[in-house]
Amino acid sequence: MSGLRIDHESWILVGDGEKALFFRNEGDADYPNFEVLRVLEHENPSTSDQGTDSPGRRNDGPGSHRSAMEETDWHTLEKHRFAKEVADALYKAAHAGRFTKLVVVAPPMTLGDLRKAFHKEVSSRVVAEVDKTLTGHPPHKIERILSTKD
Repeated sequence: MSGLRIDHESWILVGDGEKALFFRNEGDADYPNFEVLRVLEHENPSTSDQGTDSPGRRNDGPGSHRSAMEETDWHTLEKHRFAKEVADALYKAAHAGRFTKLVVVAPPMTLGDLRKAFHKEVSSRVVAEVDKTLTGHPPHKIERILSTKD
């Protein structure tokens, strides 16, 4: 539980590496009412479904010793790319003046990716960050989780 006070018309991004929910608080800080503005979903199959090549090998120097390279984690790479896509969507909305305050809710890895990808026009509007995965919850439950104190 976070105990956040989210002002009227603030935007709330609830995301993870595969889904992003954009809300606007139509209520007030005491009685939030999240209206869904947009949903972005990114199909991200498992790494085994995306990459079929076997890991590469490299020569470790003179002689015949060779080491296997680590296999590329395509699933995680797609999560990083999706965070950039979400950050770009928020930049366009911020640049158009559609929001002045933003609450970001995401698991730690996604939160870090978003921080790196946010343009200063977006990061200057972030009023709170919550490191939770809430994309599977309906809006009324997200409202309750974010506004209820421990």
